[in-house]
Amino acid sequence: MTVSVITVTYNAADTVSEAVRSVVEQRGNFKLDYHIVDGASTDTTLAAIEPFKDRIAKITSDPDHGLYDAMNRGLARAKGDIIGILNADDRFADERVVSDIIAAFEATEADGIYADLDYVKAEDGETVTRQWKSGHPGNFNRGWMPPHPTLFVRRSLYEQHGLFNLQLSSAADYELMLRFFHFRGAELAYLPRVTVKMRTGGKSNASLYNRLKANAEDAAAWRLNGIRPPTLLRIQKPFRKLSQFGSR
Repeated sequence: MTVSVITVTYNAADTVSEAVRSVVEQRGNFKLDYHIVDGASTDTTLAAIEPFKDRIAKITSDPDHGLYDAMNRGLARAKGDIIGILNADDRFADERVVSDIIAAFEATEADGIYADLDYVKAEDGETVTRQWKSGHPGNFNRGWMPPHPTLFVRRSLYEQHGLFNLQLSSAADYELMLRFFHFRGAELAYLPRVTVKMRTGGKSNASLYNRLKANAEDAAAWRLNGIRPPTLLRIQKPFRKLSQFGSR
């Protein structure tokens, strides 16, 4: 089986080598198809990637129109049977993540596999500040969603249902998951283990203004699919995050 992983970078010199190393050191019986899409970084991001280039299928560095445009560029050239996306400031939790994802696909015949996620301090990348224990698939109508950084999907979903919607600036990942798994009925399965360590500092939660903007985009994600968002979505979706706080 071929597994594609896409990492989008822009001025990520401080963290990208850790992310890349966590991908190229994955173990298991699969072929890795790894793509790095850089947005014309002006720091030493490309130099940090250089030691790993022999294990990366393709590295490009060109101006883009933002995070999701870059992800779409990576998806367009991914050749894997299943595809995952790892951000440049995150990392896989250990070297068996991809092999466990493959085993979950084979055991369930699902269209997408997601798992748990640990938020870690940006400064050290190790100290757990919050845990996202996903649980078994829930109801998008009640504010549930899987953590996108842990999600691997079959390439056929992108081919059948499209890529990230660039009309959205922060909720394109949410809209894509809604489209695939809620509106189009693709099957999701849960892998009960932590697969990603994610540094804190996401822009949607950086301020009250950004949180309100993110809520508006969440609602827009439903409308783009021709559906009125559930009445309590703006309350239920953020409220679900409260159970994630607290370290081990």
